Amino acid sequence: MARTTPHDHPPGDDRPLYGQIAALLLDELRDGTIPPGERLPGERHLAAHFGVSRETVRQALEVLRRSGLVTTDRRGSHATLPGRPVEAPESLTFPVGARPADLCAVDRATVTWAEPPPEHARALGLAPHRPTLMHRYLSVTPDGRSLRTALTSFSPVALAEVAELARYRDRADGATPAQLRRAYDWMRKAGLSLHHRDAITQVGDASSVRVTRRVHDQYARPLEITDLVVSAEQDALVYEFTLPAAV
Repeated sequence: MARTTPHDHPPGDDRPLYGQIAALLLDELRDGTIPPGERLPGERHLAAHFGVSRETVRQALEVLRRSGLVTTDRRGSHATLPGRPVEAPESLTFPVGARPADLCAVDRATVTWAEPPPEHARALGLAPHRPTLMHRYLSVTPDGRSLRTALTSFSPVALAEVAELARYRDRADGATPAQLRRAYDWMRKAGLSLHHRDAITQVGDASSVRVTRRVHDQYARPLEITDLVVSAEQDALVYEFTLPAAV
């Protein structure tokens, strides 16, 4: 995917470079690529993403701060632009079942551009050794005990048709926090109906279970496959969905 740069704007755009970057970043806040309340990527990653200097990024962020669209605290910069809550009835948090009931849990989500596990590649119709966007989710207790993990691989179809997902390729370094909680909403907005099939199996001594979810669209094209591992001792998983395309 080509990197978004201010040079993509019409030649007549006479705003300073930092103003153009502020506008591009605002677009990503509005379309949900960066959800309200979530931490923005660091200055270094934003500079690489937009193809500008870190000083230009700092100036752009300051423009958004003065407008009340971004706030900065000891944890970093956060989007404050109002948007539809991800818990709305018409919305479905990605990946389904990844959020634990333990309110004290520490969650981490990142993306990488890498070769997926062989079973994921087969499910998505990928050629051997072909990389794709992969999302890793981990939830642990404050003392470090694993509650839930999830590994998702996205198909070429999903990346080609869902612009918000494709944008993450430039940030897929395995370290930058990634918030894809609205991924299913993004797919619906792209005109895709979502259908899923889950297979549940025991893991090891049965203290955990693995849920393998495959999601395809109305044309039976694979969109993503997720392996979700949860504790069988305290978790209950009940879910089923078919989401029509957004109209």
